[in-house]
Amino acid sequence: MTLNRTQSPDFQAIQEIQLPAVQFHRLDNGIPLHLIAVSQQPVLRLECVFNAGTWYEQVPGSAFFAMKMLSEGTPSRSSAQINEYIDRYGAFLELSSGPDRANVVIYCLTKFLPDVLPLLREMLTEPTFPQKELDDLRNITLQNLRVNYEKNAYLAGVIFREKLFGADHPYGRSQRPEAVENLTRQGVADFFERVIRNRPFQVILAGHATENEVLAINRELGQLPVRTDILPSFAGTLPLDDHLPVLAEKPDSIQSSIRVGRRLFTRSHPDFFKMLVTNEVLGGYFGSRLMKNIREEKGLTYGISSNMPSFQRDGYFLIGTDVNKDNTQQTLDEIRKEIRILQTEPVSTDELETVQNYMAGEFVGSLNTPFEIADRYKVILLDAMPTDFLTTYIQKVRAITPTDIMETATHYLATDSLREVVVGGK
Repeated sequence: MTLNRTQSPDFQAIQEIQLPAVQFHRLDNGIPLHLIAVSQQPVLRLECVFNAGTWYEQVPGSAFFAMKMLSEGTPSRSSAQINEYIDRYGAFLELSSGPDRANVVIYCLTKFLPDVLPLLREMLTEPTFPQKELDDLRNITLQNLRVNYEKNAYLAGVIFREKLFGADHPYGRSQRPEAVENLTRQGVADFFERVIRNRPFQVILAGHATENEVLAINRELGQLPVRTDILPSFAGTLPLDDHLPVLAEKPDSIQSSIRVGRRLFTRSHPDFFKMLVTNEVLGGYFGSRLMKNIREEKGLTYGISSNMPSFQRDGYFLIGTDVNKDNTQQTLDEIRKEIRILQTEPVSTDELETVQNYMAGEFVGSLNTPFEIADRYKVILLDAMPTDFLTTYIQKVRAITPTDIMETATHYLATDSLREVVVGGK
């Protein structure tokens, strides 16, 4: 049989997916545990999720440093001893903090979970926040920030979020060198005492895990005391938006970083899937209209994209690219042109089908491992989404029509609703 390379191979469009069920357990102290059991390899990921992001800060930067310092010392172990203990069992520790939540994540072989759990409990209950380790972390953070603030792309992102939400809002706040310099050990310890110690959290266990691993977790984490008082959080308001574009000129820069977008909504909004597909057509993948126009046809950039970051309480739409400074205005004009076309001309059936097939394939491709499945499930578990959000994802994407896209682009991408930030020059 001769292969005809001029014809595309047959394929079958993905219409639906089947995901493993989430098993729910409750530890002795009331802490919920969600188990995604997939026994492909004898490894697991244990994640403790706290409501401990910047939303709960009183001192800027304290959330980030409080989480990072959990592994820097306890009464019985130094930072070096903690690292050595983790390495001894071939485990891996991640500590992170975002706008809404903070996460403590441990990867390990299933057989070593009973050995790793006592250390996890120690870090969650007895961190000492040693001054030397805090100074070292602060110096590293300051060096990274000083480098990043010289980068147009980083600075454009900082200014854009501040313009949308305000510099003091948890979703608009970024690490600033002056805030890091002024942060004290007491400020970090106070955040831990107020927001993390004995506070409720959720456990997400994924991988090769059974009832035995749940029982082991309950023996360590299920015996911790849990506070029931209300956790104070951000109580401010969003600033009034002046709608004016921002130009941060850098005369020595040969490039400009462009950010265009607006505040939007969370995944629970009724128009979320309409906007999701609209975004994909405009700039969400390599074959998008912005890429074809501004990269392929005009050659103004190596890459341009749009996306829809979503937080627990809000979200936004963002177009981002870096271009030669002389091409800044032309790029902005072409972005607006592509949006106008979306608002006035129906997307062809072939283009829409291509986008929907791509989104379905990308979604299924993001569910290859139990850890990736757990990451997807977190959308439901932590943001109170409908239980069928994942299983109906593809059907909802395929239900979007060309008319839906025109109406969505008209409503949410009106020119006077988009905020513009340029770092570099025009």
